[in-house]
Amino acid sequence: MGLQPFTRNFDDNSTDAGFQFTFHCDICSDGYKTQFVQSKTYRKAGLLRGLGSAASIAGSLAGGRLGSAGSAGQSTSNVLSERFQGMSPEWHKEHESAFALAQNEAMGHFKRCPKCHRYVCENDWNEEEGLCVEDAPRLNVEVAAAKSQVQAEQAWDKARNTQIFSGEIESKQTICPMCGKPAGQGKFCNNCGAPLSLGKCLKCGATNPAGASFCSECGNKLT
Repeated sequence: MGLQPFTRNFDDNSTDAGFQFTFHCDICSDGYKTQFVQSKTYRKAGLLRGLGSAASIAGSLAGGRLGSAGSAGQSTSNVLSERFQGMSPEWHKEHESAFALAQNEAMGHFKRCPKCHRYVCENDWNEEEGLCVEDAPRLNVEVAAAKSQVQAEQAWDKARNTQIFSGEIESKQTICPMCGKPAGQGKFCNNCGAPLSLGKCLKCGATNPAGASFCSECGNKLT
């Protein structure tokens, strides 16, 4: 039969050895795990397994007549080792009782919102308002979140309106003075192989393109 928890989500961590449950917050899903309760049925089965092993040893000494008793004890152990299938009615009764006790234990670690009727952990509980944080958000948290959001938006706006690069982008291309075609970026023209080194004016010291007859700065004749 299905177990009905007080929260909307829970985990059943029980085994054949005992019972334990984890109940989760209805908002953030953080969990509280209850204390482990050992199964009396499991302890009883362990005693039967021990008696079965002793009977098996005695049977082997007596010619094997009681060996079947040891086999039966092992078979019972295999059934009890299964998680939920094949458990005895006594084990299932223990399981249900342990679940009820676990719920009483876990409920002390959750708060029930009177508005939405959900069970929430302390992290999602507004103690001042007596409601969960979804129905009554904490004012200081909301103010801090809103302040951080506004600061982030202002930072982005300032970055968008700030001029990062103020220089001019020009596309310059060297023209070979010999063939008149684009010469590329090397020291020699890509088309005719003429040298592209700059000439220096002896009067003012300005540099001029190779092949120029007069200085572009002072008009002095270049030699």
